[in-house]
Amino acid sequence: MQIVVAVVDGIFDSGLCAILDVFGAANTLIGQRETGPVPFIVTTVGVGPQVRTGNGLVLATEPVARLTRRPDLLLLPAIGLRSPDRIVEAVRSDDNAWVPALARQVHTTGTELAAACTGTFFLAESGVLDDRRATTSWWAGPAFRARYPKVRLDDSRTLVHDGAFTTAGAAFAHIDLALAVVHRHSPALADLVARYLLIGDRPSQAAFAAPTLLAQADPVVAAFERWARTHMADPPPLSAAARALGISERTLQRTTQSVLGMSPLNFLQEIRLDEATFLLRTTTLGTDAIAARVGYRNTSTLRTLVRRRRGTTLRSLRQGGGDPE
Repeated sequence: MQIVVAVVDGIFDSGLCAILDVFGAANTLIGQRETGPVPFIVTTVGVGPQVRTGNGLVLATEPVARLTRRPDLLLLPAIGLRSPDRIVEAVRSDDNAWVPALARQVHTTGTELAAACTGTFFLAESGVLDDRRATTSWWAGPAFRARYPKVRLDDSRTLVHDGAFTTAGAAFAHIDLALAVVHRHSPALADLVARYLLIGDRPSQAAFAAPTLLAQADPVVAAFERWARTHMADPPPLSAAARALGISERTLQRTTQSVLGMSPLNFLQEIRLDEATFLLRTTTLGTDAIAARVGYRNTSTLRTLVRRRRGTTLRSLRQGGGDPE
């Protein structure tokens, strides 16, 4: 499988290395069992002969102008950790315009496309993700929705497949993305790589999302988040929140849906889960007391929500983990 990894100045060091290491491990492990060519031939391309990573390391690259053979897969890693506004600026810059252009070009010839974390912005900028399902890093979701409203973003997922497109969530989901590529070649080989590299299953980003940070993307959502936290123990109906914010319920519904991709009620539940997790990990309060503090009359309601939204248990959250039941 011919894989081209497109990189730009400021590339996220660990994301790029994780991709290369997963494919390298797969080639090594299959070489110990089988003879013949390695399954993954990876070429790192840039606009010129080298790029400088986000941490200042110099990486040799094959100039994209010399790319003559159609790859089987074009993979776009993330750029280094930046604010959402700066990510959009980097993706739209003239210096990096070759990346979405390359994505459009190879897509027309049948090449599959993949991106991780903020690399999904490059893929969306090319237009090939319009009307497709995709994910990106949870904290970049509001900016992504604002810039690419035609993409059906599901930023609760770590990995999303839609036809010839595979996208992955936050930074270290580069590992999940590369492993998914290996799995398509050989499930047995992917299992072996996962065991050697101690890679676990992370189907959801939801447990890591910080509601307060997400709310900062919009003043109405930020005000609603503050209101929700001050009324958490005995929450009035959402109509009261709308009145307190000086807007209609319809406006509140429309705003949280467009910014966060969820209803006000679902966002309120995320805030409650966030607070419950904090209390479980930092206090000795019993689960009944914690449930009451976050607005639930009994523990079973909170327990059910944790199981449904986080795929884990109250006990696991208290112990600092998030392992599925």
